[in-house]
Amino acid sequence: MRLVLNILWLIFSGVWMALGYLVAGVICCILIITIPWGIACFRLAVYALWPFGYTARQRSDAGVASGVGNVVWLIVAGIWITIGHVVAAVGFFVTIIGIPFGIAHLKMIPISLMPLGREIVPTDGVLAVGAR
Repeated sequence: MRLVLNILWLIFSGVWMALGYLVAGVICCILIITIPWGIACFRLAVYALWPFGYTARQRSDAGVASGVGNVVWLIVAGIWITIGHVVAAVGFFVTIIGIPFGIAHLKMIPISLMPLGREIVPTDGVLAVGAR
């Protein structure tokens, strides 16, 4: 089922969202000082292409620099990307068939707001809290 959802996502939303993240990543890498945000954009582009079966979680080694970088990202780009995800989610929620895609857009909002200090992992690889 994930494969079918990912293929449909790719056609209806994934390519456009990934292109947006790729453009932002290239611009960030050209500006040298914003390379960490560019790398985060490239990770988000891959996640935007194929979101079903993956989830984002907080990295255990993220520090203060990630927090400060996320605040800068939130002000400069995070709000705009999030608005894009919200608008797309509302558009998908209008149709019954599009509800899973709307949920996927909502799932991407936290990582689009604050991408530094997060990693994208397969859903099957996520351990329960307290599990080892």
